[in-house]
Amino acid sequence: MDPDAIDAVTRVPHGGESDPELVDFSANTNPETPDGVAGVYEAALSAAGRYPADDYCEFRAAAADYIGVTGTEIIPTAGGLAGMRLLCSVVVANGDSVAIPQPSFGEYAREVRLHGGEPTFVRHDEITDIDPAAHRMVIVCNPNNPTGESYDHARLQALADRCRSAETVLLVDEAFLDFTSEPSLAGTPGVVVARSLTKIFGLPGLRAGFLVATGDLRERLNVARPTWALSTPAAAVGTHCLADTDFVAETRERVDAERERMRHRLAERFRVYPSEAPFLLCETREPVDEVLTEAREAGLTVRDATTFRGLDSHIRVAVKRAHQNDRLLSAFGV
Repeated sequence: MDPDAIDAVTRVPHGGESDPELVDFSANTNPETPDGVAGVYEAALSAAGRYPADDYCEFRAAAADYIGVTGTEIIPTAGGLAGMRLLCSVVVANGDSVAIPQPSFGEYAREVRLHGGEPTFVRHDEITDIDPAAHRMVIVCNPNNPTGESYDHARLQALADRCRSAETVLLVDEAFLDFTSEPSLAGTPGVVVARSLTKIFGLPGLRAGFLVATGDLRERLNVARPTWALSTPAAAVGTHCLADTDFVAETRERVDAERERMRHRLAERFRVYPSEAPFLLCETREPVDEVLTEAREAGLTVRDATTFRGLDSHIRVAVKRAHQNDRLLSAFGV
């Protein structure tokens, strides 16, 4: 990484509340985890006294079955973001333009800049229509964070075709796709898909995820990936979770119902954006700081969405358990 590029980059604000006395609606992770996670983690600790096998065969096989590709297309990573950094290190060079949706996850631009690239910001609802020829990489977040909408699969496929013709890499961040019924782009030539166990399985601190890639790009990523990228407990828990498709289906059903209930009620006070993700973006006519303070005084935290590029009067609220959601709705008087 270019030292000058690093000097010019700052940290990115995120949701997440460390105070256990507050109910955290600022981080949009599943409040539930699959049964058996604690036991699998504890059992894996006994094997953590030696290096893990770097091929991660069981984890790759579970990820491949989960997403519908072959195990050789899976690149294990310590979370989705680590996978994005790996990809940038392989494809982005000094001065390369990378098309990035706006507003969207702030780490995209940070990673591009850290590798000497130049972010080119594109409206999130126009990113699938761009001409990729001027860019080394195009990034799409599906569903988009913080707006919550998913992209039409046919338009994503058309973008992938254009990127392939232009020899432009397409990165699709599918961190929230598990909450929808939309198909993945995993396995599409020229496309790199990033996945994480953080959101759907409620394990942000585990740091487990994977990339999916094909062909020469897969080979380059596999060579460049850090050795022992996953801890033994992370690989074991990841393998366990990825096999629990019933948990994913139950989560999707619960989130769908609660999100619609919350959307309807929050619309009494805010402009609420359509969403297929486990969160809702709300535009407020009141000062955002006052809304944040109001929530905190009720023992809750919500995300200050003005930290997303292009937003100046917005909050984002996660969809949690029904009784927790009731507390949020009550705190906001809706």
